[in-house]
Amino acid sequence: MIHLHETLELPVAGLSGFDAPASEEESAIQASAHRFAKDVLRPIGRELDRLSAEDAIAPGSPYWAVFAEAKKLGLDPSLLAQFPPAVGARLESMIGEELGWGDAGLATSLAAAQFPLTMAVAAEHRELIELCADRIGCWLITQPDRGSDVGVMYADEWPAGVPGNKGNVTAKVAGDEIVLNGQCSAWVSNGAVAQVALCYVAADYGDGFLGKDGVVNGLVCVAPLDVKGVSRGKPLEKIGQRSLPQGEIYFDNVRIPRRFAIAERDRYYGNLSATWSYAGTHMCQTFTGVARAAFEHALAYAHERTQGGALLARHQLVRWRLGDMGRRVELIRAAARRAVEYARLTPRGHAFVTAQAKVTVTEEAMKVVHEALQMFGGNGTTREYPVEKLFRDTRAALIEDGENYVLTMRFGALLSRLYESGWANG
Repeated sequence: MIHLHETLELPVAGLSGFDAPASEEESAIQASAHRFAKDVLRPIGRELDRLSAEDAIAPGSPYWAVFAEAKKLGLDPSLLAQFPPAVGARLESMIGEELGWGDAGLATSLAAAQFPLTMAVAAEHRELIELCADRIGCWLITQPDRGSDVGVMYADEWPAGVPGNKGNVTAKVAGDEIVLNGQCSAWVSNGAVAQVALCYVAADYGDGFLGKDGVVNGLVCVAPLDVKGVSRGKPLEKIGQRSLPQGEIYFDNVRIPRRFAIAERDRYYGNLSATWSYAGTHMCQTFTGVARAAFEHALAYAHERTQGGALLARHQLVRWRLGDMGRRVELIRAAARRAVEYARLTPRGHAFVTAQAKVTVTEEAMKVVHEALQMFGGNGTTREYPVEKLFRDTRAALIEDGENYVLTMRFGALLSRLYESGWANG
């Protein structure tokens, strides 16, 4: 049906741009998340960005206040569980976008902090739920010699005759015990501060680290990080997302009960796909918010800066640039929403499907942030203005949670698998 209007008025637009109307409850939750992002994440993110990695997590750092404020707000998995799945997915998108709008690094830190608890809840593992509750978590998956290789989930993704890459952190599983050894990558989000880790590692169950098909035998477990044999490297210094404390964790014969395992052997890769997809959807929502923040800064600047005898916003080319950035933000949001809906609502999702959405969102976000910085001219390259930080934060996202070329290649391989199984060949 056509909605007829008696007069020409400006369109309805809210925090999520040109979005379908939200319920009162959705609007209230989104508004709360926005205030938190504006009043807590944005100012603290700016402050942490200018500190060294060690000072950013030192006692008394404003970093620690973020978790206390987030707890007051009640932004945890139990909030979304109160709603029907479709509404929960929409709210997850709204909240994630607002947090990314506030600060990408802190949004990622808050999401990673919940990973072990979220997994324990999904597995209905009461002991692990109690272990992870009110503790900062991390997702321990990337390793110095096993970065993109951790995503190899099918035998034909690996060269024939070449042993699988078991990486740098391994587990020996025997009897009632798991023994962890090795070091994770410095890129583990919250690695420098986490109290508990959701671990994805190669495992020897008594018959070696590789299966008959050459693919690595895996183990998913939750490991407390306050036990004997755990140590850490220095927090990582990096160009972007400096408010996200990343760093190595070392395991020296760390012994944990086997009952802390979530998935062993044949259940490993299904669990990996689900968790990786969960992480990817968070990346999508976060960088929707970052792209929106860059666009909004550029839009405001165009109405403040005068050149050629008029505000930038009055120049035809600038209007084109604003329109191009604005439509990309709408595209990004649509891709991010679709990704989270598919991952949460479909009975058989896949990490590589979510990965392609992460690629789309971060690549398009990079274009928006780049164009915003260009509009600021020389001012955009200085710390006096916010867009240079957004540029640095977004550049990291093209590698974070999977390098974009590798993810696109894996999505292409997945499309071939689907075709060979009967999809799109009729």
